[in-house]
Amino acid sequence: MSTSPQPFPRPPQDQELLGALLHSMSQPLTSLRCSLELSIEDVAGRQQEVVSVALEQADRVIGMVRLMQEYLDAELEAPPPYPVALAPVLSGVVEQLSSVAAVRQVRMQLTGTSAARISVAEARLRLALQYLITALIEPQPAHREIVLRFEENSSEFMLRALVAGAVSAALPPAPYPVSATLRRVKLAIASRVLESGGASLLFDDGNPPAFVVRIPKKPAAPLSPELFS
Repeated sequence: MSTSPQPFPRPPQDQELLGALLHSMSQPLTSLRCSLELSIEDVAGRQQEVVSVALEQADRVIGMVRLMQEYLDAELEAPPPYPVALAPVLSGVVEQLSSVAAVRQVRMQLTGTSAARISVAEARLRLALQYLITALIEPQPAHREIVLRFEENSSEFMLRALVAGAVSAALPPAPYPVSATLRRVKLAIASRVLESGGASLLFDDGNPPAFVVRIPKKPAAPLSPELFS
């Protein structure tokens, strides 16, 4: 399995500056998109086609800016006061994405449960899991099954995801360069989010793809001497 690309760490002030810049970019881009959406009803023929293409490109750029902001926020956001339970968040994500998988005739199965907790805001954890599971769903042909399984040993909790069913002899066609880049960025965001909470991600983008999330078990806090006084 291969890890997601590891970013070169930047000073916090640089990250905050980049975040402010991206936020400033998103405002005029959103205004541009709104203008294009309104103007498409006022034109016809060839002009309408041109505006439609421009609207599509605006949506793509806005999506890229949003992903860049998420990439920075994965390290800038402060951890929550209490760790978040992984199992219920994952269960909700699986339920949400099951309809997406069903359209592709791909089944999803979640087995077991876990007491694992991670020091990441629930919304960020949900986003990371959505990106990971979507990365498994998208390249699958029909009649595959994605199995998500909780495991644990003496030192760590694990969430293992794999694809069951016959493996195609040929790899799926490579995505378009832009789509491939967006997929890599989403996986890097997921990796950053999990790592910020003390977990680790191993993602194998093979045929079929798979991943493992590892969360170390924290040692029990020592008993206070006052209990024995």
